Amino acid sequence: MNKIPAQSFQYPKKLLRWIALFLSGTFLQFCFYIPMPALSQNPGATTNIGSCSSITAPLTPEEQTYARAAWQYFVKNYQPATGFTNSTGGYPSGTLWDMGNYLMALNAARWLNLTDQADFDARLNKFLTTLNSLKLFEDALPNKVYNAANGQMVDYGNNPLERGIGWSALDVGRILAAFDVIRTCHPQYNDWLKGIVAKWQVARSLKDGQLFGATVLPDNKTLLVQEGRLGYEEYGARGYELWGFSAPKAIAFEPFKLVEINGVQIPVDTRDFKSTNANNYVVSESYILEGIEFGLQGELADFAARVLDVQKRRYDTTGQLTAVTEDNIDQAPYFLYNTVYANGANWATITDANQPYPQFRSISTKAAFGWRYLFPDNAYAQKLFDAVKDLRSPDDGGYYAGIYEESKQPNKALTGNTNGLILEILYYKAKGNRPLIASGSVSVSTGKPSEDASPATPSNQPNSTVTTPTAQPNSTVTTPTATPANTSKPTEVAVAPIPPVDSPKSSNLKLDRPLSVIERRYAEAAWRYFQANYHSKSGLIDDRSDFKGATLWGLGDYLAALHAARSLDIITPKEFDRRTRHILAALTKLPLFAGELPGRGYNTRTLQSVDYGGNPIPEGNGWSALDLGRMLAALYNLKTCHPEYTAAVDKIVLDWSYLRVVREGILSSATTTKEQDGRSLTRVNPETRLGYEEYAARAFQLWGFNVERSAVGGEYQTASVEGVKVPLQRRRADTNSKVNQYTVSNPFLLYALEFGLDPKMRSLFEPIFQAQAERYRRTATLTASATTLIDRKPYTVHSSITGQGESWVAVGDDGQPVPKGRLVSTAVAFAYHALLPENKYSQQLLQGTTDLYNPLTGFYEGFYEATGKTAIGFTSSTNSMILQSLLYKVMNQQPLIRPATNMKSPWWQAVSKGDSGRGLPNNATQQTRLISDSSGSYWVSGSNRH
Repeated sequence: MNKIPAQSFQYPKKLLRWIALFLSGTFLQFCFYIPMPALSQNPGATTNIGSCSSITAPLTPEEQTYARAAWQYFVKNYQPATGFTNSTGGYPSGTLWDMGNYLMALNAARWLNLTDQADFDARLNKFLTTLNSLKLFEDALPNKVYNAANGQMVDYGNNPLERGIGWSALDVGRILAAFDVIRTCHPQYNDWLKGIVAKWQVARSLKDGQLFGATVLPDNKTLLVQEGRLGYEEYGARGYELWGFSAPKAIAFEPFKLVEINGVQIPVDTRDFKSTNANNYVVSESYILEGIEFGLQGELADFAARVLDVQKRRYDTTGQLTAVTEDNIDQAPYFLYNTVYANGANWATITDANQPYPQFRSISTKAAFGWRYLFPDNAYAQKLFDAVKDLRSPDDGGYYAGIYEESKQPNKALTGNTNGLILEILYYKAKGNRPLIASGSVSVSTGKPSEDASPATPSNQPNSTVTTPTAQPNSTVTTPTATPANTSKPTEVAVAPIPPVDSPKSSNLKLDRPLSVIERRYAEAAWRYFQANYHSKSGLIDDRSDFKGATLWGLGDYLAALHAARSLDIITPKEFDRRTRHILAALTKLPLFAGELPGRGYNTRTLQSVDYGGNPIPEGNGWSALDLGRMLAALYNLKTCHPEYTAAVDKIVLDWSYLRVVREGILSSATTTKEQDGRSLTRVNPETRLGYEEYAARAFQLWGFNVERSAVGGEYQTASVEGVKVPLQRRRADTNSKVNQYTVSNPFLLYALEFGLDPKMRSLFEPIFQAQAERYRRTATLTASATTLIDRKPYTVHSSITGQGESWVAVGDDGQPVPKGRLVSTAVAFAYHALLPENKYSQQLLQGTTDLYNPLTGFYEGFYEATGKTAIGFTSSTNSMILQSLLYKVMNQQPLIRPATNMKSPWWQAVSKGDSGRGLPNNATQQTRLISDSSGSYWVSGSNRH
């Protein structure tokens, strides 16, 4: 992105980014005449503008004031002879980047009704007419800077130059992104824009998959130089991709490293000033532009969250509000890069020549606006926004660039960059926080070049399956073909929390010790998932961050996490009570399959039943006994540890019918199939998933159900893995159903944390752990086998100990192998360390995974065994298990499920009455009890009645 440096003029201008020198080649020139029509809105040309005009979150009166103020900058700095606008207030100069800013601002102003269609057309016609007639550098590409008043090629002092000073590839990428927005939202200009791009020799700015700018040497020769560092390089390359020009090396994040700043690992380009004569600064704006235009996905979302969090950490440490990015300033040297990091220095404030000016570090207005609307629920972003939202020029000249940290005085520079970005941001908000450029239009980098998997699926696409939460064992299903994404905003259901309970109390758990400082940091990071994925209207939590859906298993994870967070004092009693009353109310509103039991999946905004592709299915698609078990365990512990919610909990479970889920001592689940004649048929079959069946059965026993044939016990078939007999499946003659297809750690760990290890479960648990430890000893490959969810195909990966007859195979839900897809699970590592703190292998696991978290969105699923690369994916199950593991540690390794003392609650009274017609237990007695012996405390089958 080119910035023009001020020389004698009082306002800052944008500076050139001169990059490392590389040998260059030249290409033959090609240009031809392009007609210059005058266009206006064609009522018939509205095919592509629906999403542009869809204002689903109209600006508030205050936001309308912000937008009008920003638009006034462009009104006052308009050059009628060219249709361009000044890059800085009153200074008639501009780069292609500045022109891109103006186009984005103009489009936003039109849809926000700051200008009418006639004015829009007049402005854009003049702009495009002049742009098309500009003299190009070497007749190839636009010069780095032009006089905005007359369109002449100039240098950065605005002095006319016949030849020009070169081109900037990053600036080309910026205006190509703006062109794409204009042709999408105003398709009548498409042909005109295509003609302009065809006239430019864009290919000259691409070489070896990278972006190359051109500069003129003192001997008047042209030299091509590679442009872009981490952040802006990827952004610029995406603009190229929109018009069919590929720059794969520029899209890739490499080469970069992670540098710890204020306790946060920050991604930094390794090509620094010393080695390349170009700055590798880390600033806010590149990530903000990515977010509002393309949408933050995959590792970019992680990087952006880190860049925001490190600025908050600086504030927490120093008390100084921090929102750093490049900005014009109102005094010499007129343009500075306020950075998180640059060229080996933290919080550097530098010129393009790497000269330090720390006394002029400022809080950036555009950065504060950007973070506020990209992360609307972030308290720190709101604090930044509150500091700058009224920082407007008193003469309606637009928004000032920021506030100096040292003097606390306004930085009164007025620029198109600041005001254009504010308009873009407000338009993004008005569109319901939907990116301005359609997802899927460009590539998404996955960091290091990798053979792990295919590119990420955009988070708003319904084929981001919600098939199986981490640790959730639903029967393998073929993911339905998702219906086309509905771009209209779904109607969110507002659920009123249950009335306040009598005398809300703190958890009655007795902790052996408080969390250590490091453990508290981990607990707070895990809880972030439940803050970031909370639906404030419905009270529900998404099973995974990239999909607006939940299963009963995932909601059970949420309840368990809620209890752990309160017990660990991560959240206040007030927040716990508010969230608990909300989720309990929401559970009463979920449609029941066949009027019996909660279904397999729900849209977390509408509460509609959905299939695993996210498609609405009003009739439902069955229920999972395993999911019900997870929820029953969580509800039982809620009313045991927080008895004030007992009546509300019992009301929920008494609404359900258990006639078909518990049959002859076995847990069964329902599925639906569609016949050729369109009929929907329900089939109920026993559950057989190893570990999950045993876990769910123990949960049902807490409520008095006789499920002895599903509870842990009997004989298990084994296979030799690493010389250890690992369980494969239960030997059974009571079902012909397809039995377990893989063995993973998740359900055994959850069982151990919540119910303890009874002798039979211990005989299954220990060989599963030993096999993984032996593999590590033999191969030095960290192994934490689990079911995990990732942001790319196949979306669910079972990194098995044994599966499909093979050891250490990774399979998808369809049973197909996932080459190089094995993950080391973060949740499994935390849980093993909690359960086996003295074991050397569990200590190794923990060391390998403890810092795998995003400070704003929680812990990642894990990392790939083959590459060590972080597996992008955030889930309720992983973060819930981490919170539960931390709670287990400070409870002196006691089972998290505590015994009930109130056997006179509404549930037990209803059971005592009998004849309910709902399949309630036959006896008002729990079918499991907590005992203690020399090996510890654990739950076993059998009632407390003697």
